[in-house]
Amino acid sequence: MAKQTEIIEKQRLLNAEGNIACPGYAKRLLWEYDRADIKAPKIRIKEWDYYYIGNDEFGLCLTISDAGFVTSLNVSLLGFGEYPFQINDGVLDALPLGSLGMPWTSEKGDVHAKVGRADMHFLNDGTTRRLYGRLDNFGKSGSPITFDVVLSEAPEESMVIATPFHKDKHFYYNQKINCMRAEGWCLFDGVTYRFNRENKSLATLDWGRGVWTYDNTWYWGSGQVELPDGHLFGFNVGYGFGDTSAATENMLFYDGKAHKLDEVTFHIPRSPKGEYLYMEPWKFTSNDGRFEMNFTPIIDRQAPVDLKVICMIPHQVFGRMSGRAVLDDGTVVELKDATVFAERVHNKW
Repeated sequence: MAKQTEIIEKQRLLNAEGNIACPGYAKRLLWEYDRADIKAPKIRIKEWDYYYIGNDEFGLCLTISDAGFVTSLNVSLLGFGEYPFQINDGVLDALPLGSLGMPWTSEKGDVHAKVGRADMHFLNDGTTRRLYGRLDNFGKSGSPITFDVVLSEAPEESMVIATPFHKDKHFYYNQKINCMRAEGWCLFDGVTYRFNRENKSLATLDWGRGVWTYDNTWYWGSGQVELPDGHLFGFNVGYGFGDTSAATENMLFYDGKAHKLDEVTFHIPRSPKGEYLYMEPWKFTSNDGRFEMNFTPIIDRQAPVDLKVICMIPHQVFGRMSGRAVLDDGTVVELKDATVFAERVHNKW
């Protein structure tokens, strides 16, 4: 079993040297992040808000990111039905260096970014989140994609982790909020994709702030589903990023409460030459036996950039998951063809 250090009191994230004062995990946003505490150059600071909104038929990915040397605005539209599809598009701008004004907390605050073809707003009044905007010439189609989605009923508990690196002044601060209710729409090429309670649309936020080391490969899996009995269930699993000796980011969510897992392993098929076969069935196992899943891919979402010195090579695979998870009290949750995603990403930047 790995060490799982839970933080239960509010405190500053970074110490006077710009390192995480108390690494570990929490179920609420207890660490206080402040850019002024960071001792690394501005060009190395990374701040992002990534939202996934989806149901069993389609999904929408929205990202506003200030990576220090580059602004990135991205939109992806995904279809999981009989004829799966993906359209990924985005725009870049140079050297934002904090000028986007990304909120220092996920609990409240707005961000607006307009770059070239993209104009995106993420508004958060502390109760609801409204995500709206457009990206012109989406996927080089000649048509814009527009969206307006309101997220509500954020759960009481979430996955929060403060992870150091084996390098001075480098850190990773992250929150994953699963199982928010989603109401709204996305319009592209004459088709309106509607998110609502009737089609059980839910949303996840990946909120991150930090200073990373140059070359990283990480694994992340996330899911959220309304179970047949009406309960909301979700999970966040992952590893490979930073020094996780104080805590892992593996967690289950059930009706707004978080349940901590120990270590989870992604078993991605590989060819005899060692190449990853992302569209073949995966397995997930856990050292405590509390997360045992089979995963059948539908879409490998990717928009790779490989300039050798700088690369972003993501494989975010969406598919159906079946298996069992065990809550802290021993309750067993059975999944059957839940629409989730899992990824392996290699970045150098």
